[in-house]
Amino acid sequence: MIKIQHLSKSFNGKLAVDNLSLEVGRGEVLGFLGPNGAGKSTTMRMITGFIPPSSGSISVCGFDVLKTPILAKQKIGYLPESAPSYQDMTVLSFLRFAADIRGLAGLNKQHAVERVIDLCQLQNVLKQTIDTLSKGFRQRTCLAQSLIHDPEVLILDEPTDGLDPNQKHDMRNLIRQMGSTKAIIISTHVLEEVEAVCNRAVIIAQGCIVAEGTPAEFKQRSKTGRIDDYFREVTGGERATSNLSEVA
Repeated sequence: MIKIQHLSKSFNGKLAVDNLSLEVGRGEVLGFLGPNGAGKSTTMRMITGFIPPSSGSISVCGFDVLKTPILAKQKIGYLPESAPSYQDMTVLSFLRFAADIRGLAGLNKQHAVERVIDLCQLQNVLKQTIDTLSKGFRQRTCLAQSLIHDPEVLILDEPTDGLDPNQKHDMRNLIRQMGSTKAIIISTHVLEEVEAVCNRAVIIAQGCIVAEGTPAEFKQRSKTGRIDDYFREVTGGERATSNLSEVA
């Protein structure tokens, strides 16, 4: 459902994403991992059509993101990093606005709004303006807008950021549930989350894929049997720590 071929992106001559190729099918939840500055958010923004690539191609459900952007974007639900939204809107008015943008009307709109309110457990904050919400409820409100049109593809950038442990548990259950019928890419720094919700993962560093496999395979490849240690091994974190120890 998502097909990326030889994708690259440069900013002012600096290569942020370097010849990346990747596919994600229906029923897959892909963990997209990497240290800060590795190119994760840049890649996700290119998949969603937010920024254009310098080279390479992206297709979503068979639609080229550059050649047929409207058709591709209709298939995508996107939760960006930091959950941007209209702060002076109430939660309910924001969700209705999101439904309008997605072309929903009448009973279809009403049912879509009711569905995401229930999914994201927003019943108690519907009349609050977004600027009065806790970080966790803002995150859930912005997740709800990404689901309003029941997309086939979900791009989730740090979806549990700001959530408390109970909310994280609920969010992970929701992602697992949706992952049975959708193609999902989830970017996260919480490696336990990869084990909890992802059936495959990719690690990138300096814009390139440095590891790919299941969470169980990552643990098997690690010297210690831990995903976080394997992450450090393949992204250079272990070498950096060793160098600091030598200096000390």
